[in-house]
Amino acid sequence: MYLGLDLGTSELKALLLADDHRIVGVARASLTVDRPHPLWSEQSPAQWWQALEQVMAQLRADQPAALAQVRAIGLSGQMHGAILLDTAGEVLRPAILWNDGRSGAQCEALTRAVPRLGEIAGNLAMPGFTAPKLLWVREHEPDIFARVARVLLPKDWLRFMLSGEAVGEMSDAAGTLWLDVGARDWSDELLAATGLTRAQMPRLVEGSEVSATLKAELAERWGLGADVKIAGGAGDNAASAVGMGIVEPGQGFVSLGTSGVIFVASSRFEPNPAQAVHAFCHALPGRWHQMSVMLSAASAVSWASRHLGFGDEATRLAAAARLGDAA
Repeated sequence: MYLGLDLGTSELKALLLADDHRIVGVARASLTVDRPHPLWSEQSPAQWWQALEQVMAQLRADQPAALAQVRAIGLSGQMHGAILLDTAGEVLRPAILWNDGRSGAQCEALTRAVPRLGEIAGNLAMPGFTAPKLLWVREHEPDIFARVARVLLPKDWLRFMLSGEAVGEMSDAAGTLWLDVGARDWSDELLAATGLTRAQMPRLVEGSEVSATLKAELAERWGLGADVKIAGGAGDNAASAVGMGIVEPGQGFVSLGTSGVIFVASSRFEPNPAQAVHAFCHALPGRWHQMSVMLSAASAVSWASRHLGFGDEATRLAAAARLGDAA
């Protein structure tokens, strides 16, 4: 039995999966986004932990026998968010999320500072990525920046809380603008451009590797057995790709959710920043992927439908299905 945890933007989802890939149990808890200023998008990591406690309590109530058989935990979730920790592992400020747009000026500064940015990181500097967020903090919240001992991505903060280990993996780290994506290692040049060092980054593993072990006190509280391993995991789109079997070069998918994504797997690092195409590590060793993203896809359709009277979600989906059949 395996436990999957997905930390999304609007909810945290948990799934119990049997060895034969049968879904045994599902639980979810809603999350809210704070927007204290225009372009800002933040969440409190404490809210993520409350949501995790909620879904684990639900699974223990609904599937105690299955939960007790869990051998490993997989993690996926929203990418690019910046969780800043002090030397005691305490969160210094709310997490700055992937859809936060405040760091436009910092993107320009980073591009000037590292002309080879696209060759190393495989991407243009955009406010959604993590590195510009830290430049913004350094400029506007210098007291907080001076106390930063560790920077973690959202799912990796959950791992830290689950295990006490600061670990990241390649697919998520590739979305920070701090990773040498071809070498699958932190770039000292990119880190220095934001005033950071390797010591402030988590150690890296491949998504399919064991990254840590669940704390014994949490296993006991939630009804899991001893020695539950935590896999490296993946960023949300790389995890979706593995789940669909999109792992061989040339395979791909289109996803329409809050954002819209075109994803194509590759056997090598193929940066194309001039065309604003993202080049990331995949969640498996020796694999990369290219991706093009629009930050408002299905959410924009939902907004238009609500305001233009196109009907509810079920009606729109049925209409889309009819159009697909007709085509």
